[in-house]
Amino acid sequence: MVTPHRLLVPKSSALPLTGHLPFADAPGVPDPIGVTSRWLTRGGRPWFPVSGEFHYSRYPAGEWEEELLKMKAGGVTAVASYVIWIHHEEIEGRIRFDGDRDLRRFAELCARHGLDFIPRIGPWSHAEVRNGGLPDWLLARAGTPRTDDPAYLEPVRAWFTQIAGQLRGLDRAHGGPIVAIQIENELYDRPGHLRTLKRLAQEAGLSAPLWTSTAWGGVQLPGEELLPVYGGYPEAFWTEADGGWPDTCRKHFFFTHERDDEGIGADLRPTRGYDAEVATDRFPWATCELGGGMAVAYHRRPRVEAADVGALGLTKIGCGSVWQGYYMFHGGTNPPGELTSLQESHATGYPNDLPVLSYDFQAPLGEYGQVRPSYHELRLQHLLLADFGHRIAPMESVLPERLPAGQHDRDTLRWAVRTDGTSGFLFVTNHQPHEPLPDHPDTAFTVGFPDAPPLTLPSVPVTVPSGACFCWPLRLDVAGLRLEWATAQPVCTVRAGGRTVLVLAATDGIAPELALDADTVASVATPSGVVTPVAGQILVSEMRPGTDALVEVDAVDGSRVGLLVLDAATARTVYRGDAWGAERLVLCGDGVVFDGDEVRLHSPAAEPSFAVLPAPDAVPVVAGARVRAVADGVFTRYTIGATPLADTAVPVTLVRPAGPAPEPVTGVQGRASVPADEYVETVAAEYRVDVPEDLLRAPAGVLLRLRWTGDLARAYVGDVLVADQFYSGRVWDIGLDRLPVEEVRARGLRLRVLPLAAEAPVHVPGQAGADWRAAGVRHAEWVVTRSWAVRAA
Repeated sequence: MVTPHRLLVPKSSALPLTGHLPFADAPGVPDPIGVTSRWLTRGGRPWFPVSGEFHYSRYPAGEWEEELLKMKAGGVTAVASYVIWIHHEEIEGRIRFDGDRDLRRFAELCARHGLDFIPRIGPWSHAEVRNGGLPDWLLARAGTPRTDDPAYLEPVRAWFTQIAGQLRGLDRAHGGPIVAIQIENELYDRPGHLRTLKRLAQEAGLSAPLWTSTAWGGVQLPGEELLPVYGGYPEAFWTEADGGWPDTCRKHFFFTHERDDEGIGADLRPTRGYDAEVATDRFPWATCELGGGMAVAYHRRPRVEAADVGALGLTKIGCGSVWQGYYMFHGGTNPPGELTSLQESHATGYPNDLPVLSYDFQAPLGEYGQVRPSYHELRLQHLLLADFGHRIAPMESVLPERLPAGQHDRDTLRWAVRTDGTSGFLFVTNHQPHEPLPDHPDTAFTVGFPDAPPLTLPSVPVTVPSGACFCWPLRLDVAGLRLEWATAQPVCTVRAGGRTVLVLAATDGIAPELALDADTVASVATPSGVVTPVAGQILVSEMRPGTDALVEVDAVDGSRVGLLVLDAATARTVYRGDAWGAERLVLCGDGVVFDGDEVRLHSPAAEPSFAVLPAPDAVPVVAGARVRAVADGVFTRYTIGATPLADTAVPVTLVRPAGPAPEPVTGVQGRASVPADEYVETVAAEYRVDVPEDLLRAPAGVLLRLRWTGDLARAYVGDVLVADQFYSGRVWDIGLDRLPVEEVRARGLRLRVLPLAAEAPVHVPGQAGADWRAAGVRHAEWVVTRSWAVRAA
């Protein structure tokens, strides 16, 4: 029996408000940024930015540039970063902007590579930092922080002046990258103070076309002086250990027009609404904290998978987001404090104990720059926004006739349409964490338009598999061809072989079909599949997606179009960038960056390979390696003949077995606290890792990857803590190039692993039995990621 899924698009609503908000770009800039009540503009065109959080002070400055290029290759267009006060002025009067704290150099690198920059200047940041980023010396003074108390505002004014000095000349008026500045963070009930902070920042010399404020938790904002930005996470570390999957996270896997999330940061404020909430009909739906991952606290250690991140991001686009902002997009490591450790902890009065060093956040790009599956999942969406975001941004989100009965309804299919009244995109989310959603057999969609005939798709009902998330086009114009609909997701376009090629991604379990408007088609050729005229459409069906599934169309206006349908796995290896004098697609399952006249691959493979469309005229070259070329469908695949990798086995020697697990203790809000250091010193199992000399000579890109069990693990060189992790079932990576090499050579690397008491009130998902509580290193290997510079012949 066919399940009807119907949606009727209403008549277009009134034109958006313009000129009603007090935001203005610098005079005379070539691409002025503007804001309407429904979307942002840049250069007079709808603009759909993608921002990703990367904390420069939590990452080695020598590696910033390559990591920013990774973010850009991942589709990020703006880099956001907290300017964390305690990282710069831990000791009063000794303000550091050197080394890994060099804010100006970080912003200049963003500008060099065409990335916008969004400093989030606080002064209170949170970011799981000690005191929310406020220095200890500030809190020791008389006065009330985060208010207009003059004793607090005086040092804040001085701090903002320091930030402005670092960023002088990097505003839009001087051709700089700063497109927005965030004031404070998660301050929900002091609008007057937010207004004061903005004024202080402007008086200090800071300038941006957009001034933003986090808006979750029923926030009260100072009129319309700050653009509200929202968030949503697939999981949370800040809830109770025994609370299950929070409803405030569950809600983000439904299509809804509710922007607020009362759960973010709810451990630090009451979870209730306030009288003065944001008038959402006057602001576009912008986000700054869509969960790219999630931190782990000692008492609660959630795991976030790539599918969770991808489903949440795609759902928000379908809901109506016009700015995708991720926290975190890139993980990092807390800098060691000169006086104390700098992480959030029970010792600092916060309800959560965080690792001393690790702020990996399970992010798409990890603590050591690891490229994770979530990076590929999000890049697929960002490529869509790069080509079609200017069309999607003005489109309204419309929900279907039949909606889920509530947040625990797992049986009603979740879908929505973004539309301009005649065309659009159909979004489906059939994935959520923890609780799988069922298959939906015999599914077809009918979308009725007020200004165009209805569309029904696909030609034959399909089963929407459990876990599927996708976006299908509705009446998409591509270089003179109208694609009436497709059961494959648009990825991006590229010029190849004299054609504009639209790349689409198939969904596992759903056969791809393409329905072309017959009035725009002169001829169609396909290497596989069936071409059938149907009621004013030309249907291409029974296709086998892959690198050779190119449907070639000659349009009636003389233009030539290709429709390339990749299988789901291959589509998640697509990069697009300027390479060797032209814009090209690169297929690679590893990390790829585009940098001027070279493409760099970051791969752990013994013989890395990549495919290119359109192929360059000659086989590209890699210094010191032979490059082989073979056809791969319409792509050309190149394989780098590399030197075989050395043995990756790691000799790990047990020096001392673990003693009995320490008795659990609780701290703030009755939550489990990290065991005292004395237990790590006396009870933990201890291991010695012998690092080969050849790796010590070339430590860049080398990870020690550990699979372990227990409670917490710490790594030391001598007596210095160099890495740490709470057990959550994930691997533990340690970057060899972050360690003091000479000290490792002289003193070795030691690991200490604590067992976990059976009765500890700690949430660790996905674990069965009791063996995982015992302290032990179960497997260790070296993962060597090499960088290959590929240049034109």
